[in-house]
Amino acid sequence: MNHKLKEKILESVSAVLPITGIVLLLSILLVPVDLGIMVMFLVGAILLVIGMGFFQLGAEMSMTPLGEGIGVQISKTRHIPLIFLTGFSMGAIITISEPDLQVLAEQVPAVPNLTLILTVAVGVGIFLAVAILRILFQINLSTILIILYITLTGISFLVSRDFLAVAFDSGGVTTGPMTVPFIMAMGVGLASVRGDKNASSDSFGLVALSSVGPILAVLILGMFFSPGETAYSASSVAAVSTTRDVVKEFLFNMPSYIKEVLISLIPVAAVFALFQRLSRRYPRRQVKRITVGFAYTYLGLVLFLCGVNVGFAPLGSLLGNEIASEVWRWLLVPIGMLIGYYIVKAEPAIQVLNRQVEGVTNGSVSAKSMNRCMSWGVSASVGLSMIRVLTGVPVQWIIIPGYLIALLLSRFVPKMFVGIAFDSGGVASGPMTTTFLLPLSIGACEAVGGNLMTDAFGVVALVALTPLIAIQLMGILYRYKLKTTEKAAVREAEILAMDGVDDIFEFQEGEEDGGQL
Repeated sequence: MNHKLKEKILESVSAVLPITGIVLLLSILLVPVDLGIMVMFLVGAILLVIGMGFFQLGAEMSMTPLGEGIGVQISKTRHIPLIFLTGFSMGAIITISEPDLQVLAEQVPAVPNLTLILTVAVGVGIFLAVAILRILFQINLSTILIILYITLTGISFLVSRDFLAVAFDSGGVTTGPMTVPFIMAMGVGLASVRGDKNASSDSFGLVALSSVGPILAVLILGMFFSPGETAYSASSVAAVSTTRDVVKEFLFNMPSYIKEVLISLIPVAAVFALFQRLSRRYPRRQVKRITVGFAYTYLGLVLFLCGVNVGFAPLGSLLGNEIASEVWRWLLVPIGMLIGYYIVKAEPAIQVLNRQVEGVTNGSVSAKSMNRCMSWGVSASVGLSMIRVLTGVPVQWIIIPGYLIALLLSRFVPKMFVGIAFDSGGVASGPMTTTFLLPLSIGACEAVGGNLMTDAFGVVALVALTPLIAIQLMGILYRYKLKTTEKAAVREAEILAMDGVDDIFEFQEGEEDGGQL
């Protein structure tokens, strides 16, 4: 086996093992689960691990160099309309390719699927272009985000409450495993040409602004559409009794994901072919490597999506429904927080972001500290989501104060951490959130008789919110430690200097004494 692939798969095992263990414990202690369903879950976990390994290696080999190359080429031109058109086209193409967006579109029947997908794609395209121009002209990210989120808050009061959660969820699903590696690398490529002291911090923020675009676009769409109660089709638990039934279930569902991921990757592969033909940027060996990377990405996404949708999602819905049906339903909050803490480690796009952050900051912000911080953030958001399901608290009561806190913090943390924090919010809400946490929330909502549109939906939005606050708090701590280290270094230098002066005086005094003698 390829050494790098083996390394990625081992990392995936360490990420998926905790959540698998939690589900197994719940099935033993709280919610008895049929053996066939549990086997389905375990097979799904195996596919998820292998899929994550292939995907992460594939994204590293293909999406990252492609995004970085396009970023470098864009930064070399000063033709603003061309830059905007390129950014818009890339944002729209890669958003339409995002598998999570197709899932969200299916849940809003009052709005035609194509209408919702194109609305979100236009939103991402416009704001990716804006994000590129921000990096090139060195505009402060915090200022832009404050203006945009104040605008979002104002428009949210004009939109139906039933549509609000869907709008904020759309900002999370568009920054998934297809989008993040490409956009993150594009930011690095754009900033690398500048080479000034703010280049590293400005390389972040593309995902952040790309997440705002679809929220704003869908809120505007909500002024014209009122979806009402969504007829959500919950993931049904397959009736399996033998190992042959389990294999049949996965083989039966596999072709749909083979087709779905192929459709998603074709536009990105076409962009690579066109870019290479026009720029001749990559040598033949690099072209082969990127092509192999696309193949790994394709295989990884197929296995990953099949594993989480067929094995994970049905069990998530079942657990949520069963726990919320019991007298001790409030246990759903700490259980949800525990699942949220560990599930974030299994998001493939998060690992891409964390490595990017570690590389750009030269290890001063490690992938391990990012993982820990995001885990706590997502844990809090899932806990809040479960409270919403059980009490019916409107999502805007949490979303609006949360964003106000995040924007206030953005004025006091290092610039780099603002971009990292707002990028991490979009990245955290990936396939694992939409295929396990959302079914968990929906299953619980059905059990307590709540409104799916207002109470269950919104979990993706909350998962995208709390990392903004958590990472910025880490930024404040980072600044404090940096200042403490600098003060200690200055103090040590002063002590050494004083010691040197004392030595000189002692030497001079010794000479004088010797002279007198």
